[in-house]
Amino acid sequence: MAATRFVERLNEQIAYEFAASQQYIANAVYYDAETLPRLAAFFYAQALEERNHAMMMVQYLLDADADVAIPGVSAPETTFADVVAPVALALDQEKRVSDQIAALVGVAREEGDFQSEQFMQWFLKEQVEEVSSMNDLLTIVERLADRPMDIEDWLAREGGGEGDDPTAPTAAGGAV
Repeated sequence: MAATRFVERLNEQIAYEFAASQQYIANAVYYDAETLPRLAAFFYAQALEERNHAMMMVQYLLDADADVAIPGVSAPETTFADVVAPVALALDQEKRVSDQIAALVGVAREEGDFQSEQFMQWFLKEQVEEVSSMNDLLTIVERLADRPMDIEDWLAREGGGEGDDPTAPTAAGGAV
């Protein structure tokens, strides 16, 4: 059984993951409204990914016979000053999530909860990729802020997804 303190913190993380999903939908809607479909598609995909991260955590808690708390989340930021702002917000969010994931690993380790620590290893790896990807996108968006169609071209050329990761934890409900 998962350590009580880890379960509490993982339930908090589920809220953060769902909030990140909502924020990425808001980012996508902003770019859709600006007629930047590739940026919109990128953030719609990120929203699904964050939702799936939450559902992976839900499934872990279910498998560990632990209580699952599905949280409400605060409203996301929906207005942005320019095309750079949503990406800058996303990078800050990914860095914060990286810190949260590392703290969760620390709690599992402190509690001697080896199964939960092992479960979190995938998320540590994922966050390195997420921060790197968002950092690259921010660099491009800052560089091309006055030429947003060039950002779209870059995403068309370089912004392809990595595909499914066969090492990813199972998500509750068969999340896609």
